[in-house]
Amino acid sequence: MLMHDYQGAYAWSQEKLLKLLDTVQEGVFVVDKNNKITFFNHAAETITETSKQHAIGRSCWEVLRADCCGNDCPLRKAFTTGELFSERPVTIVSAKGSQKTISISTTVLHDSHGEITEAIETFRDISFEDTRLRSRFSAYRRYNIITINPALQKIIDTLPMIAESSSTVLLQGESGTGKGLVAAAIHGLSARKNKPFISVNCGALPDNLLESELFGYKAGAFTDAKKDKAGRFALAEGGVLFLDEIGDTSPAMQVKLLRAIQEKVYEPLGSTQSEYADVRIITASNKNLLTMVENGLFRRDLFYRLNVISITLPPLRERREDIPLLLDCFVDRLNKLQKKRVRGVDEEAMACLMAYDYPGNIRELENLIERAFVLCHRGYIEPRHLPQNLCEHTMQPATYTGEKSLKSIEAAFITNALKSNNWDRQKTAKQLGIHRSSLYRKMHQLGIYMPVERHRKTNRRPARTGQAR
Repeated sequence: MLMHDYQGAYAWSQEKLLKLLDTVQEGVFVVDKNNKITFFNHAAETITETSKQHAIGRSCWEVLRADCCGNDCPLRKAFTTGELFSERPVTIVSAKGSQKTISISTTVLHDSHGEITEAIETFRDISFEDTRLRSRFSAYRRYNIITINPALQKIIDTLPMIAESSSTVLLQGESGTGKGLVAAAIHGLSARKNKPFISVNCGALPDNLLESELFGYKAGAFTDAKKDKAGRFALAEGGVLFLDEIGDTSPAMQVKLLRAIQEKVYEPLGSTQSEYADVRIITASNKNLLTMVENGLFRRDLFYRLNVISITLPPLRERREDIPLLLDCFVDRLNKLQKKRVRGVDEEAMACLMAYDYPGNIRELENLIERAFVLCHRGYIEPRHLPQNLCEHTMQPATYTGEKSLKSIEAAFITNALKSNNWDRQKTAKQLGIHRSSLYRKMHQLGIYMPVERHRKTNRRPARTGQAR
C-alpha cells in the first residue's frame, strides 16, 4: 500500500512537473539515447515555430536544424562524454525558415545504476540581444575603422576637419595599425572624393623604378620605354596620392619628392618640361621620421613639409578592447567569403588572443583568424585552431588577472578605458555608458586599483596600481 501510494505520488509530481515546465519562458525538450525528442514544452514550440505533436518522436536535429548539429551536437556530447554546456549561443532555423540565435544549456538524467538515460536541453531566444549587439557594433564602425578605444576615437573625430584642408598629412604607427584606412577615410570625406585615390608603397621599389612609377616617363627614356607612360602623380590628378612607407626612400628620391610636394611640379623621365600636379599628398611610415631626421637618415626639410598634419595611430596592444569587435568583423567576412558557419571565438581562445602583443597589429590578428578558419569549419574557434605558441604568452599584470576568462577581458576593457581618460572615473563611466557607482563596483569586483599618483590628485585613499592578485 505504501509503495502504491509512493508510486502514485511520484506519478502525480511528475505530471505536475511537466505542467510546470509548460509554463516557463525558456524552451525545454528531452531526448532519449537515440536523440529522439520525448518532451517538448510550450516555449520550445513558440521559439522553433514547431508544434509539440510534430516534434515528439523526431530527432532533435530535424526540429532545431542548428549550426551545432552533427559532430558538434551538445546532446550527443552529453551522452558520450558527459560534457555539459551552459549559455552557449547557436543559430537555428525555425519551421517557417527564419534564422534565430538561441542560448542553450544541457544536463542529463541518470537511472538507479548511474547510467545516463536522457538528456535535457533548455534554450532561450537571444535574437533580439544579438541584433542589439550588432547595432552597437555598427555604431563603433566609422569610415571602415572599427574601434571603441578613446584615443583612436579622438583621431577619427578630427578626420572630417582634416579632410576639409589641402595640407599634407603624415600618418605614423607600426605596420598593420590601419594607416591605409585612415588615408582612404580622409579622401572619402574630402571634396576630392570623386577624384582618384592612388596608393604607392615606396618601400617596395628601388629608386629607379619608384621614380618612373611616381613621375612616369616619355618614349625613349630608356631601352624598354616604347611609349609614354603616366606616373602616379598624373593618375592622381585632382585627387589624393598616398605615399606609404616613405621612410624607406633614399636621400636622392627624397630631394625629388620634396620638389614635387613643395612646388607641385615634377618632370617625367626623359622629359625636359615640368608638369603641374594638383594632388593632395598623404604619407605614412612605420618608422619614427623625427628620429631618422636626427640621425641624418631623412631630410629635415622634407620632414617638415610632410609633417603639417601629423597623426600617430596606436598599436593594437594599446587598444585591446577593440579585439572582440575586430574578431566579429573578421569572422563575419570570412564566413561569407568561405561559405562557412563559424560562430565566433570561444572563451579560452579569446583570452589567448587578448593576451598576445601583436607585433603585426590588426593585420596579424586578421591573419590568425584566417588561419583558424582553415582548421575550423563550424562552431567556435578554439585554442587548438590557433598557433601553438600563441597561448603561451602571459597577460600584462597591470591589465589582466591572468585568468583565462571573460573577466580578464572585461578587466582589460575597463582598465584601458580608465588609462585613456587619465584614470578619471566620471569621464570613464560616461564613455562606457554606465553609472559611476556601477564603475566603482566593477573596479572592486575585478581588482582594478587607482595609481598612487592619481590618488594624490583626487585626495583619495592610496591603492595599489594594476590588478589584484
